[in-house]
Amino acid sequence: MRFGRELVFLIGAVLLAGAAGLASYFTRATTLTIAVAPSGGTEPALIRAFADALASQHKSLRLTILPFDGVRESAAALQDGRADLAIVRPDILLPANGLTLAILREQAMIIAAPEPSGIKEMPDLSRKRLAFLAERTTDQAVLQRVLGHYGLALTTDPPPGPLAPRSVALVPLEEPDLATAFAEKRIDALAILTTPTTPTARRVMRIVQNASRTRKLRLAGVAESSALIERFPRLQAVTVAEGLFAGHPKTPEEAVSTIGTSYRLMARSTLSRVAAAEVTQYLFEMRSLLAETVPSANAITAPAYETNAEATSARLPIHPGAIDYYEREQQSFIERYETWIYLVAFLGGGVGSAVAWLRQRLSRLRRERIEVATRRLLQIRSEARRTTDRTALEEMAGEIDDLAGNIARYALNRPTEAHTMTAATIAIDAARSTVQRALAQSGPPKPTLRAVE
Repeated sequence: MRFGRELVFLIGAVLLAGAAGLASYFTRATTLTIAVAPSGGTEPALIRAFADALASQHKSLRLTILPFDGVRESAAALQDGRADLAIVRPDILLPANGLTLAILREQAMIIAAPEPSGIKEMPDLSRKRLAFLAERTTDQAVLQRVLGHYGLALTTDPPPGPLAPRSVALVPLEEPDLATAFAEKRIDALAILTTPTTPTARRVMRIVQNASRTRKLRLAGVAESSALIERFPRLQAVTVAEGLFAGHPKTPEEAVSTIGTSYRLMARSTLSRVAAAEVTQYLFEMRSLLAETVPSANAITAPAYETNAEATSARLPIHPGAIDYYEREQQSFIERYETWIYLVAFLGGGVGSAVAWLRQRLSRLRRERIEVATRRLLQIRSEARRTTDRTALEEMAGEIDDLAGNIARYALNRPTEAHTMTAATIAIDAARSTVQRALAQSGPPKPTLRAVE
């Protein structure tokens, strides 16, 4: 019976430990590793601020930052499984297992020229010298694709004198040298791949504007952006709003459609929908807070799509967890853990049935022991009626006392049914009275002989 108590206590302790473990598992914060790049860009500062905000507000999500120098390396970290999330620029490297959560910022290919230059469209760049910021060499591939679509060849080492037809000379320059290059007629226009709303974009547009006698500039758009995206699906269409760079004179005078790229927050395709939805939700909920310290947070947008099928089958597909957030279809706690709840309920029912069976079994064993003792008492009563042997009767009296003690011990250790105890009590009294009466009838005890010295 002591073993039975210990077993029940052990089962209870295991159940409590299991419940505590499940509670700890479901309430602990999810920690994800995010690959961040490029070094010196706006994205690392944004992600650091995001990670700090998640920790300070005790959200159910934590980020471990894995820094890289370039977006090619951060995308490779996601593809190799070293990170759960990554900053990705699809036109440089698109991970095979990467799905979009949010667009951190969009970049537009802007071709700006002083108005008197006569450059209004892309074909007008033939035999022109195009300035390109020297530190942005990775963006040349986008410019080359755009010019190649119009049959223009980009040369980075142009010969002196006039250029060949259908060729465009690329002149790498630093931003402080742009004004002098325009004044000395060493360049005819400027090409830059940038987010149109950044201070850098406004500065360089002002330089081009100041190089014009009329204080006006022209932006050469990409009219066939849809066709270009069909050829290069990792690019995207971008629109530069009219008056974005200046209001007087209005620059540009009308909206300009062009081609561009994007920096995206991507997750591995095997990341759970719940975790992906949480990352997306917290990012947009904290966007205003993040913008107070990192203004580029204002550029965070959701990927454009019309239907769920379009979102999941696009050239740059969206993670189903992000779609759950955008469509307000995030799973509730019950929906999220219904399998576990059913499993725990099923196992709990089974454990409860096992405990009940064990308790019933122990109770039956106790009752059987008392019943065995009761039957022995009745047997002693019958034997006492048939014998006059005083020694045998005294042994029966001692056995009755032992059985009564065992029954009392069983009853103290565990509750026992009332009718079983009543029968045992009656058997004890009946056996004891029968033995005592038989002892009285057998006469006084025989004297014990002792040796006398």
